[in-house]
Amino acid sequence: MKNVTVTFLFIITLLSCNSLAFSAEKFSKGKDYQQGFVPFYLDKESGKVFVEISKFEQQFLFQSSMPHGVGSNDIGLDRGQLGQTRLVQFEHVGNKVFLRQLNTYYRADSDNTLERQAIDEAFASSILWGFKVEKVVNDKVIIDYTPFLLSDIHDLAASLKSSKQGNYSIDASRSGLYEKRTKAFIDNTEFEAIVTFKGKDAGKHLRSVTPDSNALTVNFHHSLIRLPDDQYQARKFHTYSGMWSVEYADYASNIDEPLLQRVIPRHRLNKKDPNSAISEAIEPIIYYLDPGVPEPVRSALLEGALWWDQAFSAIGYKDAFQVKMLPADADPMDVRYNVIQWVHRATRGWSYGASVVDPRTGEILKGHVTLGSLRVRQDYLIALGLTSPFKSSDVNTNDQKEMALARIRQLSAHEVGHTLGIAHNFSASVNNRASVMDYPHPLITLDAQGDIDLSNAYATDIGVWDKHVINYAYADFDNEQQGLAQVIKAAKAQGLQYMSDPDARPKSGAEAAGHLWDNGDDPVTELTRVMAVRAKALGNFGINSIEQGTPFSELEDTLVPVYNFHRYQVEAAAKVIAGVNYSYAVKGEDNAAQSVVSAEKQQAAINALLTTIAPEFLTLSNDLISLIPPKAYGYNRSRESFSSNTSLSFDPVTAAQASAKHTLSLMLAPPRLARLNQQHMLDNRIPSVHNLMSEIITATIKQDSKTGLEIAVQQRINQQVLDSVLALFHNDKLVAEVRSQVYASLLDLQMWLKGKTSYHFKSNALYAQYHLLQQQIAFSLQQGKTIIKEVPVNMPPGSPIGG
Repeated sequence: MKNVTVTFLFIITLLSCNSLAFSAEKFSKGKDYQQGFVPFYLDKESGKVFVEISKFEQQFLFQSSMPHGVGSNDIGLDRGQLGQTRLVQFEHVGNKVFLRQLNTYYRADSDNTLERQAIDEAFASSILWGFKVEKVVNDKVIIDYTPFLLSDIHDLAASLKSSKQGNYSIDASRSGLYEKRTKAFIDNTEFEAIVTFKGKDAGKHLRSVTPDSNALTVNFHHSLIRLPDDQYQARKFHTYSGMWSVEYADYASNIDEPLLQRVIPRHRLNKKDPNSAISEAIEPIIYYLDPGVPEPVRSALLEGALWWDQAFSAIGYKDAFQVKMLPADADPMDVRYNVIQWVHRATRGWSYGASVVDPRTGEILKGHVTLGSLRVRQDYLIALGLTSPFKSSDVNTNDQKEMALARIRQLSAHEVGHTLGIAHNFSASVNNRASVMDYPHPLITLDAQGDIDLSNAYATDIGVWDKHVINYAYADFDNEQQGLAQVIKAAKAQGLQYMSDPDARPKSGAEAAGHLWDNGDDPVTELTRVMAVRAKALGNFGINSIEQGTPFSELEDTLVPVYNFHRYQVEAAAKVIAGVNYSYAVKGEDNAAQSVVSAEKQQAAINALLTTIAPEFLTLSNDLISLIPPKAYGYNRSRESFSSNTSLSFDPVTAAQASAKHTLSLMLAPPRLARLNQQHMLDNRIPSVHNLMSEIITATIKQDSKTGLEIAVQQRINQQVLDSVLALFHNDKLVAEVRSQVYASLLDLQMWLKGKTSYHFKSNALYAQYHLLQQQIAFSLQQGKTIIKEVPVNMPPGSPIGG
């Protein structure tokens, strides 16, 4: 009986194997076969793609992306968006094939196989997909790749749900292979699919960009990439290199070495003649521009991107960095092309530079730049608002267009810089615009006649900091360790300052010289200068600010960036309060690590900022207000318009409140006040929190009443000040010692207000408001909450899309 059972099982196994073991000729009948890194069969009749696997547990890179996007900046699912770069391998398990993503963060860089195995077994990996074995052809396993290709690899449904745009899932009946972009090459295989999501309860952003919000169709792309050879040499990260960092934990490192290892991401670049001072590259770095970009933007993007060749020339390379037009038949998502893509959205938004990076080494295999197409229009709008040029019907606006194109050149260089591995440098403005990796605010000046001058709005070349970064990342050295140390030393000797993202944010950052969208080496002096430019622009603003044939109501949107022209320099000046001077200092290279900004500079910043919340600064003239009617029929208010509490009409008082709120939110940021309190304790010349609160209240609520519209503006600012202070007092993130000083300030104000509400002051225009403010304080302190919720008032988006 035992032998019969064995024989029976043998027959079943044989039949099972025979059902899978087909000849290549039989399986390929009616299918297109493409050889390449991962060969595949394309069955046009069924719309399926079958992958052929001959080697298992062979590592390769898997890159997902989204060639066709959603078109909404708020949702953030753009055309050409890269997904995660994964180190993966196919594994054959019975009648299944797994695609396993390996854990590249936790590793053991060791020749000891068992040591590497111990790490692999200690930390989880991820099975991305399980495929059923369809056929075995000449010892090669065939799997149906189609279900994986039609899956939500980009997590689009989760993105829609998290952004409150509805609940969506894939509809297989409306999804299928995109044959045009499904190809195999020697070192990469590319698959693409049309994927439709069905759902309901679409949010307003999704509804605005879809013809039918019940069905959302995009394209997903899969790139299967052969691992680069082992000739690439990773380069060590230095905190002053200006480069991004690829970090991993190496459990094979010696006990006296750091567990966390950091290398920089960079393209592979080598000289044809290593012994020559100037040499061409074996393989130059070539970027390809989206052919869909119109002129004159196309030429501006090409020129700006090509600035980087200056930096590569400075380290001895000839034509090592090139920019060309993308061939018409090329796939932008193909890993072989570094691409600069021109991306359209319904509203303006961020541009960014992303890369396909080998997670093992940091080698950049593909740079992919996304440039928002509406950016150039916003700069043109700003230029028009600043200059009000439409004094006749045949006005030449070339100067304004050139300012917008100058911004596009800088933007192109900036985002390409990211795809070269370079981080932001938000201190570059301190060194006279030393880097394109800063966020540049247009440097608008007044000429000798006191008129607006746009000619120097943006930098026109690569910066000295950028050359330092390329030197560190891409230069060749006889002794790399010594050479890199010398590069760092030389840049520090030049006095080049460097601050990146975490330290430059206006509310959380403490460093006093690293700011977004600023100019100049002194943020307070620059704020005063910017306010003078704003005053000149507002003085000119009016009927000449819009073209012939434009509804007068559109003056409002043109006014927005002019009225708020000072907003980012306010952020820079606010960082001087409780500011700290520091660098990314390294022991053995640098001396003192940090110092506190002097009391004199902090007080100067307070004084300048208080000017920006004064009614006379924020009140628009009656003549200008009278020019702006409600939106003309066919035109609508949008987030680009000012907030309004007057229904359809332009509301200059709420515009003033929003600007004042912006300044106050920066001055009263809880982390800033915690630092200020500590600094005052160490040096009583530095204002205390109570001093700061008193100065704000004295400059606003305690001011004598104004006249005309300034009274309404003053009242709105007064209310905003109290709302901001009460919100601060009830903020659960406020430290105890600061809360006590805010409490004391509220008690002082309450007492002052009581004195102002006697019959003797009844003729004061602010008499009724004094009564109300006093009652609000009393209620809030007694009940532990505000008496009336603050009406949401915010500034319209800045450059490019928000504060």
